[in-house]
Amino acid sequence: MKLSEECESRIIEMAWEDRTPFEAIELQFGLKEAEVIRFMRKHLKARSFKLWRSRVSGRTTKHLKLRSPDVMRGYCSWQYKHR
Repeated sequence: MKLSEECESRIIEMAWEDRTPFEAIELQFGLKEAEVIRFMRKHLKARSFKLWRSRVSGRTTKHLKLRSPDVMRGYCSWQYKHR
């Protein structure tokens, strides 16, 4: 499946976001967690990929079934506010 540059950029952004679960990426783009990992490996530099993997490994907010019910949205309340 060929994705536009805009879609690729959005997948990378969502994958880096702590509160955006892999299930949201799958819902919007049809990529399961393993496919997101392959996608990130292909589109990031090696060091950036390692940083991303260490960041998301074990992060409960990246999985809907593991996250606390207190996490109600996929982004922090201040994330998209202009400063």
